[in-house]
Amino acid sequence: MPQKKDAPLRSDAQRNRERILEVALVELTRCADAPLSAIAKKAGVGQGTFYRNFPNREALVLEIYRHEMQQVADSACQLLRTGPPERALRAWMDRLAEFAMAKAGLADAIRQVTGVPGGPAKPEPTPVAAAADLLLRANEEAGTIRPGVTADDLLLAIAGLWQLAPHDDWQPRATRLFDLVMDGLRTGAPED
Repeated sequence: MPQKKDAPLRSDAQRNRERILEVALVELTRCADAPLSAIAKKAGVGQGTFYRNFPNREALVLEIYRHEMQQVADSACQLLRTGPPERALRAWMDRLAEFAMAKAGLADAIRQVTGVPGGPAKPEPTPVAAAADLLLRANEEAGTIRPGVTADDLLLAIAGLWQLAPHDDWQPRATRLFDLVMDGLRTGAPED
């Protein structure tokens, strides 16, 4: 029986779940078709434990995606605590790029499970959009970007990131893309 979303897991069950996610991230990044039985074995859990946590491939892949996107989103607050808003926004975009390039193999697994007719839809990047909005509002308040830019505007402006090939020398291109976006955000800022 699957765990209720609001019921806390026992500590050993939580460790098992985390181990499965950790191993699955590595294995599915390496090969989108990695067998679930191999993931369970490498995680050191039995099939029953695996399927109690993740009843199918779709549930596992979508949970990895959600978890990884939450990690990127959570970094926004940390960056704002440790530096000025403009630098935090630019550093966050770099972290998003690093996530995107490192998880390119996982993207194949996500496409496989969400591309099936009648299958689950790819989750919206809500935590990422919320993080982008937090960074944009901090910059707007600081007067470092033009007013009125939305998270959707920013995510659309940096969407070219998803077109970069992770096996090429993607970093200089991502840097140029993000520098262009930052220049555009600064144009019309109160500090101009």
